[in-house]
Amino acid sequence: MKKTRLISWNVNGLRSVAKKGFVEFLLKDSPDILCIQETKAREEDVPQELKEIKGYYGYFSSPERKGYSGVGIYTKEKPLNVERNFGNPKFDSEGRALILTYPNYILLNVYFPNGKMSKERLQYKMDFYDMFFNYTKSMLENGNKIIVCGDVNTAHKEIDIARPKENEKISGFLLEERAWIDKFLEAGFIDTFRHFNKDPGNYSWWDYKSKARERNVGWRIDYFYISNNLLNNLNSAFILNQIMGSDHCPVGIDLLF
Repeated sequence: MKKTRLISWNVNGLRSVAKKGFVEFLLKDSPDILCIQETKAREEDVPQELKEIKGYYGYFSSPERKGYSGVGIYTKEKPLNVERNFGNPKFDSEGRALILTYPNYILLNVYFPNGKMSKERLQYKMDFYDMFFNYTKSMLENGNKIIVCGDVNTAHKEIDIARPKENEKISGFLLEERAWIDKFLEAGFIDTFRHFNKDPGNYSWWDYKSKARERNVGWRIDYFYISNNLLNNLNSAFILNQIMGSDHCPVGIDLLF
């Protein structure tokens, strides 16, 4: 069997993280696939040296608005098919998804909306969640093997956040947001990190302004989910919290095929 390593990272600006060792990290870790979120760049604005990194094909989904949202994937293996949206006009203008088909699975790299800004954005986030649930449910019903990764913008349980009580009325830890993750997992998905690790103190995002990372006052909001029919292929799941450059750190999984 051959190991396939996938990593996901909200880079909080691709051009910014490129100045902080991004390419060096990619080449040193050498994952088979690196999914990034919040590129804050349309594809035409991505510098050429970041579009074509040695040994990788690069794919990007661009937001209509400049300097906002956006996702990308670097992959050693050329995918069989690439989709840059869900085919839903309400959600496709923000460049939040890349869907790549490989021989063994379909990979969805998604930057889920943040609901903190306003009631309207929270509703948009919940509507996005519902759309995504129905989209992946249909894929499961068709017998697909699915990997979902990205910044989900919600900490699932109290163990996934340093200060649960202080944040229970803040978007990102609201009951309805957390209930959606329950529903999503019950529909046929596995939270890969929690499959192996049940310990507290494992986070993937820390607030910049309060220097929360130095104190590990964080949130686990970046995930790899796999469909139940991939469980036998799951070898490990991890958080690379020593990797700097963004307010998020990379997370990843190793699969065996």
